[in-house]
Amino acid sequence: MKSEQPKQGKNETSFGTLMSDLARDVGTLVSDETKLAKAEMSEKTGQLATGVGSIATAGAVLMSGFLVLLAAAVYGLNNVLPPQLTPWLSALIVGGIVLVVGLIMLKVGREKLKARNLMPEHTIASFQKDSHMVRQHDGLAQEKPE
Repeated sequence: MKSEQPKQGKNETSFGTLMSDLARDVGTLVSDETKLAKAEMSEKTGQLATGVGSIATAGAVLMSGFLVLLAAAVYGLNNVLPPQLTPWLSALIVGGIVLVVGLIMLKVGREKLKARNLMPEHTIASFQKDSHMVRQHDGLAQEKPE
């Protein structure tokens, strides 16, 4: 009796080609995802710089408001008696307004620095989608009969 050798059919050749293509495509995908992550992190770095700039500006405005309030306290102490109330009152009003503006600017800057605003959301979503696709493809490859 002659033993038969299994012939290499189209399925084995195409399966090998598919696996080769899959390996190449995964490499390309990883490269593209890395480029996307770099681009998104560059964008987030810009947001970080803007937030830090806002906080620095808010700090300067708050310091100005504090100095105006100190000037108001000086006027107030120098002018305890009613005849000289006008400079003290106007310095107090201006200082209060400057402080409110500074606090608003500080709040905006802090909001820009929150961690959720700095997350690379597009990259994470793309990685999750790709991971799901690879798991589905892996499940299909395991179901193929040998």
